Amino acid sequence: MRYNPDHASEDPEVVRRLIRENPWAVLVSRTDDDIVASHYPILLDEDADGLAVLTHVGRPDEELHDFGDREVLIIVQCRNGYISPSWYAPGSSQAPTWNFTAAHCYGVPQILDEEENLDVLSRLVAHFERNVEQPMFLDRQWARPVARGTVGLRIPISRFICKVKLSQDKDRVSQDQVIAALRGPGPYANPGLADDMAAELGRPAE
Repeated sequence: MRYNPDHASEDPEVVRRLIRENPWAVLVSRTDDDIVASHYPILLDEDADGLAVLTHVGRPDEELHDFGDREVLIIVQCRNGYISPSWYAPGSSQAPTWNFTAAHCYGVPQILDEEENLDVLSRLVAHFERNVEQPMFLDRQWARPVARGTVGLRIPISRFICKVKLSQDKDRVSQDQVIAALRGPGPYANPGLADDMAAELGRPAE
C-alpha cells in the first residue's frame, strides 16, 4: 500500500473496528513456488492481548499456502467508492480519486487442533447466524466430520499498515459536497461511504 502520512493510521482500534465490521478478508502467502491468495471470513480474537484474527481454510488450501514460519498477509477493507472532481468546490483539484479504508495485517499463522478449529467454526457461525430470524447454530457432532475438511488458524498480528482515505485533505466545502453527492441519487451513490466520511470528518450522521 502506497505510504501517505496524511491518511495513515497507527491506531490498532481502527484496525479492530475494520475487522469487526468487515469480516471477509483476502489471505495472501508467499511460498517457494508462487504467491497464493484465498478469500475467507475472519473473526477478531477478542480474548487476545494484542491484535489477532481467527479463521480457517478449506483443504487443500493449507497445502497451497504452505503455512509454516513465514508471515502471511491479511487484507481487510471497508466501503469504498469513486470520487468525482465535479463534486469539489470551484478551483479545487481536477483529479478524480477513490475513497476507502483498508488495512494490511501481517503475522505468522498458528495451526489449530481439531477441537480449537471446531470452537472457531462454532464462533464464526454464531457470529453471523445471530442476525437471522431463526438462527441455526453449529451442532458440533454434525460438524465434526465436516470440520476435518478445514484447517483452523489463529494469526497474531505482529504489524499492520492502515490507510483511512476519506477526503481529509480537501477543503470543508468540497468534503460536504462529496458527502452530499454520495448520499444522492447519482450513478456513484454510496451512502455507506458517505457515513464513513461523516464519522471521520466530524459531520452529522444521516
